[in-house]
This record gives sequence, structure tokens and C-alpha cells, in this order.
Amino acid sequence: MATTILLAGATGNLGGRIVRELRKRGADVRALVRPSSDPQKVEELKQQGVQIAEADPSDLAQLTKACEGVDCVVSSLQGLHDVIVDTQLRLVDAAVAAGVPRFIASDFSSDFTKQPDGENRNFDLRRDFMRQVDTKAIATTSILNGAFADLLLYGMPLLDVKKKQIGYWENPDWRIDFTTMDSTAAYTAAAALDESTPRILRIADFQVSPNELAAITKAAMGEAFDLVRMGSLDELAAYNKRERAAHPEGEQEVFPRWQQSQYMQSMFSVQHESLDNDRYAGIAWVSPQALLAQRRQ
Repeated sequence: MATTILLAGATGNLGGRIVRELRKRGADVRALVRPSSDPQKVEELKQQGVQIAEADPSDLAQLTKACEGVDCVVSSLQGLHDVIVDTQLRLVDAAVAAGVPRFIASDFSSDFTKQPDGENRNFDLRRDFMRQVDTKAIATTSILNGAFADLLLYGMPLLDVKKKQIGYWENPDWRIDFTTMDSTAAYTAAAALDESTPRILRIADFQVSPNELAAITKAAMGEAFDLVRMGSLDELAAYNKRERAAHPEGEQEVFPRWQQSQYMQSMFSVQHESLDNDRYAGIAWVSPQALLAQRRQ
């Protein structure tokens, strides 16, 4: 009998990739969708052979019914406190009530367990959820993938294609964890089908420093990028605090500008000391050279 996985967030970017990877591995996938979900996206899930479980995320009874007969609940939800903490905890309670043994949280990020409160708003939410979910009668797993490597293709201070520069804070030899969304999805699918996942799994397609990235960029893109020190981490942290205080409207946004800058601070503050990449076979990990070569295609 196939394993049944309930996925919350299946209509999203990462969630859609997790659906594809679960189906490739022969899992029965049940997508938890809101009554207000985009009908076209729901229909696309149905065409992939996905079962649809419609439920109001504020209704524990409906969520519990959606969890019945499920082997693992996977969340790829995105949002603020009402989603990352409140909705996910309600989903956990529903999973416990339905007898689901395992839950994979939407913790896809750098290692927020190593960063203090107040430095990254979205990481604070994940720590809040972690503290509470660890009191529940369910085995919970967090998959920490560093930064999404796909961002390197679209422009960020670390790799600014317009300015032709590699920007860094504090230390040009600091190695940053990067994982593509496809690799994250594949690993998550494998973990969902694993009955004995540990509390935390740390992965990365590659770990690269600004110095290394400068050399890789020159080879992959055929031109040299300047290596530019943007400041110290203390300066970046102070800037982020000023920007957050100056723009309180961002508290109602998932990715305000100051939150994006907080992510840069986190990337240069925490890193994986060891990786769990080898836990599952068959995942095609991507090199930085291969990723950056896509910019020339």
C-alpha cells in the first residue's frame, strides 16, 4: 500500500515541486487547500493524480478530517504569525487528533536555531513554532536548506549582475549554504517517506564563499565581478534595526525590504557545520558552476 502524504501549501512554488517529487516516488498525495484557493491551480493538482482535501485553516474539525489516514503531514506554508505559528499549530493538533505520526514543518531556511531572537523576524516566528510544536505528541522534522540558490539567478547583493559585483559583509571567506528549490523539494519528498527522520536535517547543494563565488562567476559567466565589502555584520544588524523601526508597515508583509536584508545578515551569520545530504540516494545535487551557467543560456 502506498504511503499517503498530506501537503499544506501544494499550490505554492515550493509546494508544487514537492508534489511532483512525491508523485515520482510513488506516494499518494493529498493536497490541503483553502476554499478560496485558485481553481486553476487546484485543477492542475487533480490532473497530477493528487487528492484534494478542502478545509478552512481555522477549523480544527475540518483539518482533522483532512489528516485521517495520512502517514505524514508536510507543510510548505508561507506567511506571518497567523500562518507559521497559528495555522501550523492547528494543523499539528489536527494531525495528532487523527493519529498521524509525523510532521515536517515549513522551516526551509538558514539554521535559525543558531541565531538569537530579534535578528530575523521570519526566523523568530519559526523558533516560536518550534518551541511550541516540540511539546506536541508528534515527531516533527525541520529541513534547513540555507538560502534558496535560485536567488543567485535573479539578482541579490551577494551577486549583483547589474553592478557586476560580489557583495559581502564581514568576511569574504565565509561559506554560505545554498540549495535549489528543486533539490529542497526532492529531499523533502524523500524525508516524508522516511519513517525515522531526526528532529533537524541540514542540507545544501553547495557551500560557497564570496571569494569562491567571484572565481566561479568569472568562469561561468565569462567576465570578472568586483569583490566589494558592504560593511561589518554589526553595521548590517544596526541598519536592519533602523529600517524595521522606520517602516512598521512591513510587519504586515512576508518579505518587506528590511526582512530581505535580515536574510542577508543571517546568511553571513549562521552556517551548517555538517550536512545530511547523503541520507537519501538519487538526489541530483547542483554545483554553483552548473547553476550560474544557466544565466548564459
